[in-house]
Parts: sequence; structure tokens; C-alpha cells
Amino acid sequence: MEILEIEIQTDDLVETETFYSDVLGLQLVRKRQNSISFLAGHSTLTFIKSNKLNPKYHFAFNIPNNKLDEAIIWARTKLNLIENADNEIVANFESWNARAIYFYDNNKNILEFIARFDIDNSTDKPFNISSIQSISEIGIVTDAPIKLADKLVEDYNLNYFSKGAKSESFASIGDDNGLFIIVKTNRNWFPTEQKSEKHFTRIRIATNGLTKIITMTEENTSR
Repeated sequence: MEILEIEIQTDDLVETETFYSDVLGLQLVRKRQNSISFLAGHSTLTFIKSNKLNPKYHFAFNIPNNKLDEAIIWARTKLNLIENADNEIVANFESWNARAIYFYDNNKNILEFIARFDIDNSTDKPFNISSIQSISEIGIVTDAPIKLADKLVEDYNLNYFSKGAKSESFASIGDDNGLFIIVKTNRNWFPTEQKSEKHFTRIRIATNGLTKIITMTEENTSR
């Protein structure tokens, strides 16, 4: 599964443009009165204007699997990396065969660079923002993760992630190229104590040769 585009909300389009253009350095590809879009590898990251919602999300970017150390050096010149409970900045996901680092954007969204060793995407090029290959994860928050996950699997012909755990508070759908991370409302977003929140999210994916659009409402029912 590939995530082609995510649409999420922000109360402040101006500061969001400043962060993603000037701090991260993503390419601005579309700017309208109530939305702004950036290129992230072969994915598009779109923010739409919200009003006094202060929405917070979690999403991740795939990077080359041999470039996490360089990504840390690059990120430290621009960002404050988030430490986990062990005071480490690198999360090692053994069951996923992946390692990741985390940071906040201007909206307090939790962003992630993740290197997945089961994807053949290593490169000799030095790490910079163009090393991002795609949006690889988007967090979806609901009161009943398994119920919602089962509905998405059935309605959109998707699959549970073969490496992912499945519980009443967490489920994952997709594969290493693109994942829905479905968590229970008010669950802490790793590696922080920031609580997960339900907010509007629209996701455009490619799977099995088809393009599909999934919209999650604030109640987090898909349509």
C-alpha cells in the first residue's frame, strides 16, 4: 500500500508554511486560501485550515534504510529530536525490522523519520530533505481500533500489517510502504506522553493497482 496524499488540519497555515518550507525544506506544490500542500517524496502532505481546534496528529516518512545516522545529524541542525523513556533518540522496532527518530512540527504534530530494513531503498547520496521517499504512516484515532480496522479491511480490500501487533488499543493496516496506525483515543503517541486525538483526516492510497480515498471524520468513521 502506498500513501499518495494525506490531508490534515491546522489552525495556522502561515506558521505551517514557514516550518515545512523554511525549517524542513519541503517543496511547496500548491497554495490556496484555505489549504497548503508540500511534496514528500512521491507523497503529498496537505494541510487544510481549521478554526480553534488545535489539532494534533502523528505521521511518518520513509527514508533510505542506511541513512538514519545521517538523518540524525541533519535533523539536529534544525530540530529538537524527541527522547524516549530511556533518554534515547532512536527507537528500535525489532519486530518491524526498523529504526526511527521523532520530532515535533509547529503544530505539535509528532513526525517520524523511519528506516525500514525490509525495503531495498539504500542510497549513496548524502541525506537531505529530498531523501524522504514517501509518507509511510498516518495515525488514525478511534474509540474502537479493532472495529474500525476490520471495517477498513472489509470496505477497502486492505490487509492487517503482517508484522504488527493487534489489540484493543492498537492495530496497523498496510505494509512497509504505507501503514495506517490505528490507536485508541487518549493513548500516548510513542515516544511521548501526548494523547491521541480524533480529527478529520483524508487519505489517498494506491493498492492493488487502484487509487482509493478514505475520509475519517472527527467521530472517526470512514466514508
